Amino acid sequence: MKKKALMLIGLAAFVFSSTFASAMNHTAEERGKAHFNNPLFADGKKSCSTCHLNGRGLKDAGTKTAFTIMGGKQASLEEVINVCIVNANKGNPLDTNSTQMQELASYIKSIGSQATSGYGK
Repeated sequence: MKKKALMLIGLAAFVFSSTFASAMNHTAEERGKAHFNNPLFADGKKSCSTCHLNGRGLKDAGTKTAFTIMGGKQASLEEVINVCIVNANKGNPLDTNSTQMQELASYIKSIGSQATSGYGK
């Protein structure tokens, strides 16, 4: 019984470390894309891609310095992301300096560069 428990603990540790190592090998953009497509991200009810399928409407988001969305003005992409998370996705806002926010912003910024290079249209 003890041997079996140790094997299970060892297996769990291996799986966790492998998953962590795999996540560390992904770029911020790739992690941001995963957030973008995850309906449970930020405790939300639907994913960003529900409204922005294939990046629809986000082509210039990475280059803008001011935004008007849902009747309000925001000064940064991170503020806009939080407006969408709270109002459209019914989730919880993220700290604008958090890793998850920076990953998501990185992915959204990449959508514009993909569109101009012929990808993501």
